[in-house]
Amino acid sequence: MTDGRPTIGILGAGKVGTVLGRLFVTAGHPVLIAGSGPASRIALTVEVLAPGTVAATAEEVARGADVVILALPLGKYRSIPRDALAGKLVIDAMNYWWEIDGVRDDLTDSRVSSSEIVQGYLDGSRVVKAFNHMGYHDLDEGPRPRGSEDRMAIAIAGDHLADLVVVSGLLDSVGFDPVIAGSLRDSISLEPGSELFGANLPAARVRDALERFPETERGREITRERAAAA
Repeated sequence: MTDGRPTIGILGAGKVGTVLGRLFVTAGHPVLIAGSGPASRIALTVEVLAPGTVAATAEEVARGADVVILALPLGKYRSIPRDALAGKLVIDAMNYWWEIDGVRDDLTDSRVSSSEIVQGYLDGSRVVKAFNHMGYHDLDEGPRPRGSEDRMAIAIAGDHLADLVVVSGLLDSVGFDPVIAGSLRDSISLEPGSELFGANLPAARVRDALERFPETERGREITRERAAAA
């Protein structure tokens, strides 16, 4: 931790991971980024696309960061260094894409959110869903000072209030208004297929979309499937 700012670790050196790296460096956070192999493999990418961040291995990120962001393809969640993340706050920015993840029945069960699946695997960590529903271009171009009329919002979900407070502060520090969407179970309202997914909206409109979700086609489908399972 530097000057009270937690060190941010990012697992994933793709478009979302490098954008988040730039945002957090600009906000004054030390940032470590890992890809899927040796740090040398992503060193040039990180230097060019996320200057000021440090390329590392996944294990180094997990052990060296105060907060770790998952910006990997969801289908690779079991490659995450679970033991090294024990006791840490983990931000899940992942989404299911069949084109990348393949057809995976285990990742498309509407009875559970994808973040619940991730939390089940990272059973020694505390998972908060965030940064997943806004496109990387909007993440890159969207930060605004607190109070700006054109400031956009990012919805977050988690099971522990203290963690939601921490993540809310991180969102504010990088230029977005946080909107709490509920628990990890509720985070399914932020996944592909929801009105919010891909949206770039101010806080009031994010809240409106969250309120509407149960009455949308996707919301009703989830309600039916969860009721049938119960």
